[in-house]
Amino acid sequence: MRRFALPMLTITLAVTGCTLGPDAERPLTAADTAATFVNAQDAETPDSELAPWWTRFGDQTTTDLVELALENNTDLQVAAARLLEAEAAWGQSRSTLWPKVDYSISGSRTKSSFVLPEMGRRTIYSTTYSDGINVSYQIDLFGKLKRSRQAAWANLLAEQAARETIEHSVIAGVVRARVQVATAERAHEIAREIQTSWEQTLATVERRYRSGLVGAVDLHLARENLAATRAAETQLDAAVKMARHGLDVLVGRTPGTGPLLPDTLPELPDLSPVPAGLPAALLDRRPDLLRSEMQLSAAIYGIGAALADLYPSLSLTGSAGSSSDSLGDLLDIDSVVYNTVANLIGPIFSGGARKTEVEAARARANAAGATYAGVVLNALREVEDALVADEANRRRLEHTRYRLTEATSADTLSRERYSRGVEAFLKVLETERRLRSAEEALITTRADTWNTRIDLFLALGGDWTLPNTAPESAGIPTEGMSSGKSTTDPKSTKTKVSP
Repeated sequence: MRRFALPMLTITLAVTGCTLGPDAERPLTAADTAATFVNAQDAETPDSELAPWWTRFGDQTTTDLVELALENNTDLQVAAARLLEAEAAWGQSRSTLWPKVDYSISGSRTKSSFVLPEMGRRTIYSTTYSDGINVSYQIDLFGKLKRSRQAAWANLLAEQAARETIEHSVIAGVVRARVQVATAERAHEIAREIQTSWEQTLATVERRYRSGLVGAVDLHLARENLAATRAAETQLDAAVKMARHGLDVLVGRTPGTGPLLPDTLPELPDLSPVPAGLPAALLDRRPDLLRSEMQLSAAIYGIGAALADLYPSLSLTGSAGSSSDSLGDLLDIDSVVYNTVANLIGPIFSGGARKTEVEAARARANAAGATYAGVVLNALREVEDALVADEANRRRLEHTRYRLTEATSADTLSRERYSRGVEAFLKVLETERRLRSAEEALITTRADTWNTRIDLFLALGGDWTLPNTAPESAGIPTEGMSSGKSTTDPKSTKTKVSP
């Protein structure tokens, strides 16, 4: 036995260093080959501290709502739980680095009954006690366990990126809901102002009608217009309440219990131009891209695990303990029993199942690679679209403000001329319609400006100012990697994972 022990140990150590399958590397995508964003202004932005992107709007109410959502949003709590599940799977995969040790203690009482010739039936009672320790270890001959650990780590990073993606989505949803509430409240306020104005106009028409200066048509039109504005005001009041309900749910409150918010949003600050440079320098911060990349890595490592199944596997098991018919003799040296087993199992014929699994693993990796390339292309499109929309909204806001100024002047002038009897009532109706349309357009344009800037922040993975030092990239561990450590705050659902 000793003659074979050393050669077997040498062969085992030599073969254990063999790891099948390719290593995961990020493929070359359109983000790596593009020179810069096509629609970004060709200007340099000075380095500055990277602040949370939602604070760039300069609205403290929005910042407070975001912090509340990060603590109480149920979608984030679900994502945090899934991340903890992925951490547990990673821990399970790391357990293969160590042997499994079990202990056993048993006691049995047996009664045997049989018949002996010329002696009749005899009964024998026997009692047996035993204890022992069992040790088993799976030797990773061709790297299957290592690839499985690497895939589990990649899946863990993918879940972490998924949680960050949901976090960004929740933050964007809160800011959009804040904009929706403020927009609905402003529209409701304008509707009340219009209603007040038409109440005054109706009083003027009624006075002129009683004086015989205008006909009944003007009176009916004025009453109809006032009724229409009152109906619109009722509808807008309902829209305000429903917008508040949506915001309450996002921040984890019972719908309808949230406090009133400021009626208006501050004017948006001027945005710095997006710095010229490779898009990857900005897109690398997007968690959805990191998630897709880690899913690709896990699929690539799955190829190695499938290839290792084509080759033999070696497991070592051993047990030691004692067995006796009395408890007092369990510690006796003569009661000690042990055994050791080296088990080498290799495939001979499986009908091509193992080879087809390798082909399936390669197909999954190819699909994950194409998915990642598509995600990068879509990210580039989102940035370009957001840049175009942001610039278009700037210009539209300027024109809409001028439009509102002119519509206000026209409406004021037509009402004055009508009160003096030198303008037809239809002209008053027309200028009022144009004024209301201009006010609604300004509200909508301001909301669109907020939303397109939210889109730009999401497309860039955050603010467009880059930190002075590049963040450390989370790599895929190899043999000898340290154990994963995580700290989770169940209240805030903010989980950090480090390799």
